[in-house]
Amino acid sequence: MDKQKSIEALQFFVTNLSNQAFAHKLQGKMFSSQGFEKLGTKYTEHFEEEMGWVDKFIDRILDLGGEVKHEARGEVKLENEPCEYIKSELQISIDGIALLRKCMASICEDVTTYDIMKEYLKDEEEDMYWSEQQLDLIEKLGYKPWLMKQL
Repeated sequence: MDKQKSIEALQFFVTNLSNQAFAHKLQGKMFSSQGFEKLGTKYTEHFEEEMGWVDKFIDRILDLGGEVKHEARGEVKLENEPCEYIKSELQISIDGIALLRKCMASICEDVTTYDIMKEYLKDEEEDMYWSEQQLDLIEKLGYKPWLMKQL
């Protein structure tokens, strides 16, 4: 087992997921301020959930004897339009799941880290399905009726 490979993979997700999670918190605040309380709550809770994964990744880095880093994070675009945000979230999920699967293949000898990543993958797939479902509802109901359900 290559501990360093696992540590690097986990650190990558600590950095990038914490950045994306904070964007969800900001987005949730923005949606709530627009009156879309359900959507605001959804993304605020999503922030908490994702930070739970960050905690698990940090704990595993420490278990492996690694050093956790607070790395610089890039800008994440926020959206005023809920539909546009969900579309971008869907693409982030699709890209992230592909990246996560590739990462898992590279750390498969570290069974504990692999199992953590496998559980995280399941969670990310649920997020992707939720985004797909919302976009499908928007298409079937229309954007304004869907928005009304988010109040």
